[in-house]
Amino acid sequence: MSFLTELNRIDVAAIKKLIYDTTTADVERTLSRQSWSVADLPVLLSPAAVQFLEPLAAHARRITFLRFGKAVRLYAPLYISNECVNACAYCGFNRTNRIDRRTLTIEEVVQEAAVLHRQGFRHLLLVSGEHPEKVPRAYLEEIAARLARSFAALSIEVYPMDEPDYRHLANAGITGIAIYQETYDREVYQKFHAGPKADFAYRLAAPERAGSAGYREIGIGALLGLTDFRIDIALLGFHAAYLMKKFWRAQIAVSFPRLRAAYGGFTSPAPVCDRDLAQIIFALRMVLPDADLVLSTREKPAFRDGMAGLGITRMSAGSKTKPGGYALSDEALEQFEVADTRSPADVATMLVRKNLEPVWKDFDQHFLREHDCVCCTEQ
Repeated sequence: MSFLTELNRIDVAAIKKLIYDTTTADVERTLSRQSWSVADLPVLLSPAAVQFLEPLAAHARRITFLRFGKAVRLYAPLYISNECVNACAYCGFNRTNRIDRRTLTIEEVVQEAAVLHRQGFRHLLLVSGEHPEKVPRAYLEEIAARLARSFAALSIEVYPMDEPDYRHLANAGITGIAIYQETYDREVYQKFHAGPKADFAYRLAAPERAGSAGYREIGIGALLGLTDFRIDIALLGFHAAYLMKKFWRAQIAVSFPRLRAAYGGFTSPAPVCDRDLAQIIFALRMVLPDADLVLSTREKPAFRDGMAGLGITRMSAGSKTKPGGYALSDEALEQFEVADTRSPADVATMLVRKNLEPVWKDFDQHFLREHDCVCCTEQ
């Protein structure tokens, strides 16, 4: 059984009704318990729960400390290409945008990775637009082979692939995948996505194909600002719970990026404010106690600082959202504007000041001695 089958069985109208019919008494009853499941998401995400943000935050803090301690894992996105075959209405990489396009050479990727390695990162997320011809599997395999001995974790955020392709990449050194459904509303999905990405079902099944290929990290997410966030986040939570049960050996990560300004001037039809995002984070932590919750540099420093320790267990830092952004003087367009421009060291210092522990390295595999670092010794 796939999550698509599960999704087809979900009565979304009933979930919406439950969300908007929830009363303060319903919220109080739910919060009186000490454990929750994704079945509680409609109540925790309801408008009625907004006035309970303080107890929600307290529960989220307690659960985060119990399950993750003080650790906040830091990672960096490394953009390898901004070429794309899709025409997503909100994205700066939209194929119809007349921008400078660039796919890094293998040596340029190694050069970019070396900068991040010197900054302390041992977890890289390789990011590209969705263009299988410009960013073929063989190219990704070579990158992985060059970087795997230097980085404890290498994840990809590219285009959805078939299971055999994911297996080949795993053999080359890729350990994880991040692929966001953007929205679980099929009508909204079709409205904003043109090109191969318009295949809702194929994209939805990609995390399962990666899980079947043995990936130890699977990241999913919803792009906030396209439709009613309360419904999308409820379905995102159901998706995460499904993956955690089916691929119990893997670490499931959940992201909820808000739309940011990008080339093309797209305006969000359903903006999500800071209060809304805080409610999302607290609710997801309560019902998904073992999932990584990710907060990127799309968010402003003050908000990221406030959420550290309140549910968030993974953060990007010092991010550049264009190919060549770290080591090369490149004019290629960024995917979106970042809001937190602090250096990785500054983000780590902030975490320490909050009595949290910035974690740069994943010790599960690919642990290296310093003299084994390929990307540093090749410079």
